[in-house]
Amino acid sequence: MNNSVRSTARLVGAGLRALLVLTLVCGVIYPLVVTGIAQAAFNDQANGSQITVDGRSVGSRLLGQSYDLDKKDKDGTPLPDPKFFQGRPSAAGPNAENTQVKLLVSGASNLAADSKVLLDNVTRRRADVAAFNGVAPADVPVDALTASASGVDPDISPAYARLQAKRVAKANHLPEARVADLVADHVRGRRLGFMGEEHVNVLELNVALRELTR
Repeated sequence: MNNSVRSTARLVGAGLRALLVLTLVCGVIYPLVVTGIAQAAFNDQANGSQITVDGRSVGSRLLGQSYDLDKKDKDGTPLPDPKFFQGRPSAAGPNAENTQVKLLVSGASNLAADSKVLLDNVTRRRADVAAFNGVAPADVPVDALTASASGVDPDISPAYARLQAKRVAKANHLPEARVADLVADHVRGRRLGFMGEEHVNVLELNVALRELTR
């Protein structure tokens, strides 16, 4: 009986020591080392890829955001601000129209390709984007019509950025050619030369735009 008690005590003691050591290694030392390496070697990414203006964070280049007026339409939807480039539509949250990005929610609509709801959304978005930018509906690129899978896509196609240049230039009293050059300067190529498509980060573009209007 005594041997059994001593054996149990040794096993419990060994288990507790292992628990303490693993807690120290995995719960304290390892996170500190990884965090230290991340802060030293990848400081920007480790801190959320934030973009700062005058020492203040204005957002992350990895997350799309909305650029709206204080005004709302008859349905209570905030109206997009014509002075800014607009991102892709978002299916995240209860409001899926235009660029009402809900950063508290991320996700796709999961609508099938033959969904009437999806078709109605695309048709409505085409009309809205065309009217907002003063172009023909046929000129609206596909990324302005379809919501991103994440709901917070930070990028748009160069075609969609160029389509918005005239409206943005007029709203900010800038030469259209200057805004078009700004768009061209912010076109990013495929990652590693072959992954994805050419794209424009909307937040970076809008930050550069504000510098022109100061």
